Amino acid sequence: MRHGNPLLAWLTRGYIGLFFLYLFLPLIIMSAATFNDSRLPTVTPWNGTTLRWFGELFADGSMWNALFTSITIGLGVIVICVPTGTAAALLLASLNKKARTFAYALMVSPLLTPGVIIGISTLIFWNRYFHLTGGILMTMLAQSSYIIAYVMLMVGARLQRFDGTLEEAALDLGASHWQVFRRVLMPFLRPSLIAAAFIAFLQSFENYNTTLFVRGLDTPLTVFIASRVRTGVTPAVNALGLILILITVALAMAYEVNRRRKLAATAAAPAG
Repeated sequence: MRHGNPLLAWLTRGYIGLFFLYLFLPLIIMSAATFNDSRLPTVTPWNGTTLRWFGELFADGSMWNALFTSITIGLGVIVICVPTGTAAALLLASLNKKARTFAYALMVSPLLTPGVIIGISTLIFWNRYFHLTGGILMTMLAQSSYIIAYVMLMVGARLQRFDGTLEEAALDLGASHWQVFRRVLMPFLRPSLIAAAFIAFLQSFENYNTTLFVRGLDTPLTVFIASRVRTGVTPAVNALGLILILITVALAMAYEVNRRRKLAATAAAPAG
């Protein structure tokens, strides 16, 4: 027997449709502007279909240098944030309730701090006490100061589902603490660590406010595009955005296909 309200069902479908339209329409327009033969990144008026903006993109060495700078910074942020955020999550899990509450609030506080303040304070601190100037390393340190909190939250959420008796059983069977960490805890945390690494990279890749103050003479992609917007951006930027979207979709599809294959293999494996 169905008890659903038809009006509510239609409103739900309409809301979901509007949500996805709001989410994907800007990406669709941006992608379409890549093929418009106009000096401005727009779809109206349509001056004809062209592929020349891809040629201009591949010939734009400055944009590719900015992209590689952003990728380098993102990989460095992963190296800093994943081990540190994991250690922070493990520390929180080992504290008592009162200490955990205080430490949790302290660790997530950078997420509530404006990026401008993080950028300026990072530049002043590392320059005054360690004589570091702005650049790729400074950008990694500035971004990591708040991205660590994302990693800590994701790993901490996974830790809440961990059965501590597995560690006790391994220790009782003669395993060392390092072996327990490597063979029991790390395999359990692997999905959250991979997801946290992707989140850390994406947070670094799209950051602008913090990066602007600590980049020095290096120019990440977000700062490069912002400067191009002020001086006159061309659809070559749209072409780069379209390529990044296609790469993201391809990686997501590859991950999903691999996940389904593993599920199918697990279901087909004989029990015992």
